[in-house]
Amino acid sequence: MRFNILTDFQPVLFQTLRNYNREKFMADLMAGLIVGVVALPLAIAFGIASGVTPEKGIYTAIIAGFIISFLGGSTVQIGGPTGAFIVIVYGIVEQHGVQGLAIATVLAGVMLLLMGFLKLGSVIKFIPYPIVVGFTSGIALTIFSTQIKDLFGLTTPKLPSGFLEKWAIYFQHFDSINGWAMLIGLTSVIIILLTPKISKTIPGSLIAIIVMTIASWLMKQYGGIGIETIGDRFVINNQLPGMEQIPLNLETVRLLFPAAFTIAMLGAIESLLSATVADGVTGKRHNSNMELVAQGAANIIAPFFGGIPATGAIARTMTNINNGGRTPVAGIIHAIVLLLILLFLGDLTKHIPMACLAGVLVVVAYNMSEWRTFRSLMKQSRSTMAILLTTFLLTVIFDLTIAIEVGLLLAVFAFLKRMNESTRISHTTDKIDIAKELESYSDEKKEEILFLPPGTEVYEIDGPFFFGVANKFDELMREIGAHHPIRIIRMRKVPFIDATGLNNLEALCRNSRKERIQVILSGVSEPLRKNLEESRIPEIVGEENICANIHLAVERAQLVSEKQAHREKHHKHK
Repeated sequence: MRFNILTDFQPVLFQTLRNYNREKFMADLMAGLIVGVVALPLAIAFGIASGVTPEKGIYTAIIAGFIISFLGGSTVQIGGPTGAFIVIVYGIVEQHGVQGLAIATVLAGVMLLLMGFLKLGSVIKFIPYPIVVGFTSGIALTIFSTQIKDLFGLTTPKLPSGFLEKWAIYFQHFDSINGWAMLIGLTSVIIILLTPKISKTIPGSLIAIIVMTIASWLMKQYGGIGIETIGDRFVINNQLPGMEQIPLNLETVRLLFPAAFTIAMLGAIESLLSATVADGVTGKRHNSNMELVAQGAANIIAPFFGGIPATGAIARTMTNINNGGRTPVAGIIHAIVLLLILLFLGDLTKHIPMACLAGVLVVVAYNMSEWRTFRSLMKQSRSTMAILLTTFLLTVIFDLTIAIEVGLLLAVFAFLKRMNESTRISHTTDKIDIAKELESYSDEKKEEILFLPPGTEVYEIDGPFFFGVANKFDELMREIGAHHPIRIIRMRKVPFIDATGLNNLEALCRNSRKERIQVILSGVSEPLRKNLEESRIPEIVGEENICANIHLAVERAQLVSEKQAHREKHHKHK
């Protein structure tokens, strides 16, 4: 793996500043201002829904947002807290407290940093789509379920973290609905859904929060109607965060490692998915490895200042693009705008109704649900449906860590089964119809029919020769039973051979020699030959019996056949 830090790990910001001008700055300034204002209510909502205080969500949007834009590999990526992390963060806070969350986030940041420096950015993209849709839809349903209490103004005891237990409490206390809170919440949802039909520039969530905050304040001042606001539940700290100590030791690392791994995987998937979507709109191409490095740095630094896990946010990134942002400067401006709002207008956030924030998160959950894609995947193969449903249900009923682990395990089994089914093994003892084949060796002869020498059989492996196929090959040979003294194994269509396949092939060659059967390998490419040289196969069969194509293999078989016939004739005369 070639490693050049100057070319492979250079932030996109440094490249864009080379040709930066006033026109680009004005476009980035406008986009940054709008995204900064849009990010405020979302940061507050995600902070509260994650089980921490509102300002922690804002701190994350400021610090992580700045670092992701400054170091990132995408020109337009906006980073910060996202809905995808709500479920995992809430669970960690419930079990290990805020300090446990900080430790897990730092560990996740280290993992992301390593993923980037090890150039695993492209590998993350190969995580099966049904798993991504399954846990994303599961997170969406979980987020929706956490907002029912505030959306309807229910009076309930402390809610459990479990999905089923939570809904059991809701049904028991549904008679405590606050009609005014429900009106605020549902009206917020309606405003957010209708706004894009009027204006796509100003997001509906911002309009809903402004309108509903004013309405709530007027209802309280002139109607005596009290609706719970952020200020009723939290004390907003509108000051710069101080640096916190995060105690790291082997015991806490071991305890929080699974949660940290989930945060890292989720952060990698979400950020690269967001960057890929942005590439499709802007026509640019992001550096996935540098993006992971930026995500890692952000998640290492933010917890020391009260931050929570952060990643690329698709909605805010698209808002940035739609408002003219084309360089990372827009993301940096967005972080500065958030900082100024926190310092000078942060006190006003305490008037935002909790029901309105619940409405915002309900729409976020709906947009995350990808129900159309979910429905489409359900119509595909049984393995796709099994992976999708398993990941979805495990995310909802248990947790995201288990869901991703089991989902990946199922996907691996489904892949191996498909690979095993796609690899075919054929057997012939008479002739080979060359005219029907697509071999194109420079030294290949032009015969249409290639007749095999006496006592020769040919096995052809069509597909990768890995452990599942190796067993299939053994089974086929046992079924055939009687064997010829010369055995040609054609490997022209074998793209790779794994350790188990290599071991089985070596065992076959060794057993064949004991049975006085000569093995000849045909169609061995250079990469395959290098694999074979890692074993004792060349020594067992002889270098002269490893051939580049079937013609050379048949010629070699003819020579071996003649020698065997001569040897038998000599024995008879004796």
